[in-house]
Amino acid sequence: MTSHPAGSRDIVVGIDPDRDWRLALAWAADEAQRRRLPLRLVLAVPPQHDTHHVDGTPGQTALRQAGSDRLEQACNWVRDRHPEVGVTGDLLGGFPAHVLGRAAREARLIVLGSRRLSRTAEFFSAGSLVVPVTAQARCPVAVVGDAEHISQQPPYVVAGIDGSASATAALAFAFDEADLRGAALRVVCVWQRPLIMLDDEEVALRAQRTLLSEATAGLSEKYPDVRVTHEVLTGHPVEELARAAEHALSVVVGRRGRGGYTGMRIGSVVHGLLHRAHCPVITVPTD
Repeated sequence: MTSHPAGSRDIVVGIDPDRDWRLALAWAADEAQRRRLPLRLVLAVPPQHDTHHVDGTPGQTALRQAGSDRLEQACNWVRDRHPEVGVTGDLLGGFPAHVLGRAAREARLIVLGSRRLSRTAEFFSAGSLVVPVTAQARCPVAVVGDAEHISQQPPYVVAGIDGSASATAALAFAFDEADLRGAALRVVCVWQRPLIMLDDEEVALRAQRTLLSEATAGLSEKYPDVRVTHEVLTGHPVEELARAAEHALSVVVGRRGRGGYTGMRIGSVVHGLLHRAHCPVITVPTD
């Protein structure tokens, strides 16, 4: 496989040799074409204790050959779909989550497929990528578990904001994404009624509407062709955002930092959306 030059700002796709990669790869290839960015496909081969076949289990040499074949197949598939997109493939040794975490340091965007594991399985599955890579990546991460809802007219992108710095970064990404696609943007803030209300509910909702207006003001001027709507919803953030994005091209939310030595803290809303939303989920870090 061809190695990508160090320091390049490309879109990186994690290729899982044990599952169908075409859904996530199609999304990534289309995104690379829209953004005029190169595409880098990464397949990691985990270390083994030996390099021979034991009890019918393929050794390291066989795994690397199978991975190389799968990468070549995937690269050719992208070239057929978008001949103008530059695509390379890297076969790397190491555990997939660690390999993709390193790749994210120089990437513009990481794209992963989702196995839609349960929360418990996501944490303890040896092959799980979504949680650790999303938690550790220094760039936006798109998790593609279902096909885009391109039949919805007019097409739209959903951005979930809460006034935090990470939400501000997500909103900027969402505006750019909507502009590239010629789509509308639904900016959503979800207010969850507290157990003890210190203010009148209408006062609280009015504050959320003000937050939306202030957050989008400058970006609306920068992207005059993007039609923006503001929505204050009440209820559980995961449920309401997933419902708002039911027919969306994608839902974009912020994520706050990287946590702990396991790098597994990504926030309950982000974690919930990764399992509930039926469209690509794009998470954007603060920096």
